[in-house]
Amino acid sequence: MELIRTVRFRRAYRKLEPRHREQVKEALAQLLADRAHPGLRVKRVRGTKGVWELCAGKDIRVTFEIEIDVYVLRNMGHHDPTLRNP
Repeated sequence: MELIRTVRFRRAYRKLEPRHREQVKEALAQLLADRAHPGLRVKRVRGTKGVWELCAGKDIRVTFEIEIDVYVLRNMGHHDPTLRNP
């Protein structure tokens, strides 16, 4: 699998504090290695058909879609604002 970062995702990433950026990097590496890893807590975003979320720290969430051989990274940031508009 490969990662595709949307413009929205890249903007949100740049706004994060450095420690949170590192957490996101580690979580994405783990996603590529093993999507079912319990630390990621991957689950479908409620109210959507094909949008998923993963935890990249206590309060940081990453939303993504799964396409054939690609994870499309949609949004990321603190829990509530990110999941309001995944």
